[in-house]
Amino acid sequence: ELFKYAKQQGTTLYVGVDSDAKVKADKGQDRPFNTLIDRINLLLAIKYIDKVIPFDSTEHLEEKIKNLSPDVMVIGGDWKGKTVVGEQHVEEVVFFDRLKDYSTTNILKWTKSQK
Repeated sequence: ELFKYAKQQGTTLYVGVDSDAKVKADKGQDRPFNTLIDRINLLLAIKYIDKVIPFDSTEHLEEKIKNLSPDVMVIGGDWKGKTVVGEQHVEEVVFFDRLKDYSTTNILKWTKSQK
């Protein structure tokens, strides 16, 4: 639903994705669960997504957003009230509330609890 909604906000949908090194630094040595290439391929299989852009750091992401200069940036509702990287380079930030508790972190927690 997020990508469908985001695509409706404009003509081209770019999706940023953390590099493997960034995920590992942010979430620990046992992450990422899926490699960057796997995550990119999975995202590109979604018909609403036009391009996937990997980034290595907050600064790298901000540079990518600045260069693209999008009209609208759609971001998860869990970022409401927080600083959104690159928000100064877009005309509008739109928040999309997460569907239930769907996240890789929650899936991994559930998987570990089943063992």
